[in-house]
Amino acid sequence: MTQLLDLLDRVPPVRGRIGRPRRRPRTLIADRGYDHNKYRSLVWQRGVKPIIARRQTEHGSGLGKQRWVVERTFAWLHSRRRLLIRTDRRDDVHEAFLALGCCLICWQHLGRRAAQAAESCCQTPITFPAGSRKVATRRSPSG
Repeated sequence: MTQLLDLLDRVPPVRGRIGRPRRRPRTLIADRGYDHNKYRSLVWQRGVKPIIARRQTEHGSGLGKQRWVVERTFAWLHSRRRLLIRTDRRDDVHEAFLALGCCLICWQHLGRRAAQAAESCCQTPITFPAGSRKVATRRSPSG
């Protein structure tokens, strides 16, 4: 809670559209722990729309669909034990291990995607031009 406004102020410019780059995100999605009118107004003053679940309300607001991506990423990073329990005194060392953990996660997912693509490629039938009676299927390299 104490770092929320500092975090919003440190967001780097986001490029992509023509014109001046945006300095802040358009919206802020947060859970009930950030539900306080003081912080809502401070976030609004920075030009960011706060989407924060209200306390003492029923669950099922739909915010979990977006927050789940963040929680899942934290879970993936915490599967690396060095990132789960921080023992480094220096921030730059911890940040380097975070970057390495993110690279390993991307590497694993790209490897899975490549394996799925290769597997689906080997299962597709080969089609020949019309009038030809040949029918064949691609076989995997192992069989």
